Amino acid sequence: MQLTQDFDAGKVARSLLRRSRQGALATLMAGSGDPYCSLVNVASDADGTPILLISRLALHTRNILGDARVSLMLDERAGGDPLEGARIMLSGHAEEVALDQTTMLRLRYLSAHPSAQAFVDFRDFSFFRIRPTTMHLVAGFGRIVDLKPEQFLTDISDAAALLEAEPSAIEHMNTDHRDAINLYATGLLGAGAADWRCTGCDPDGLDLQAGPTTLRLEFPERVTGPGELRKMLVRLANEARAGHGPIAER
Repeated sequence: MQLTQDFDAGKVARSLLRRSRQGALATLMAGSGDPYCSLVNVASDADGTPILLISRLALHTRNILGDARVSLMLDERAGGDPLEGARIMLSGHAEEVALDQTTMLRLRYLSAHPSAQAFVDFRDFSFFRIRPTTMHLVAGFGRIVDLKPEQFLTDISDAAALLEAEPSAIEHMNTDHRDAINLYATGLLGAGAADWRCTGCDPDGLDLQAGPTTLRLEFPERVTGPGELRKMLVRLANEARAGHGPIAER
């Protein structure tokens, strides 16, 4: 389908991936291969790959362990007609993450879902990544497109320094610069005043959250190190204070 000229499908898809906290997970029933769909909480890895924290007692987990092929439906949960909001159907393979490789996944997931702290260490729970193979994006009339992973995932190959500094940077922002975070949300993204906090950062932008509401603040240029991040955050705060007005989140 032909797309409108001002439509950036990759940007819309990345934003929805980062902002989504729940989704419909489709798996294949062990033995019969029948489709099975369940509601799951979702977070995103540094590159945007979906992260799940699921129990081995759950049927969808047993299905995944028998056949790793999955689909994940994410949508904007917009008011009114839900079919008018953007939505994506991501297909791929779910893979369990070894316990010694979950440090960053744990931090990112718990930032998005603080209540999961109560059960994250239960022995039957494990982190899974969904490695995408394709995505189908529906974002309105004339805005339907299939995307390859490289079109919606974030390149982190040159951002090791930034990812290493991410936990301390997020803690510092949430502890000492909540005023700046609120400026980003209200001054740059047009959101209402709330207890906004930062839940993650990556080369392409910053993830913000207040209760169930999530926002994505895209950086005007890629950031790959802590020094660049600091400068970018100061720049954006100054732009918000100067009253440059809301920018397009999607």
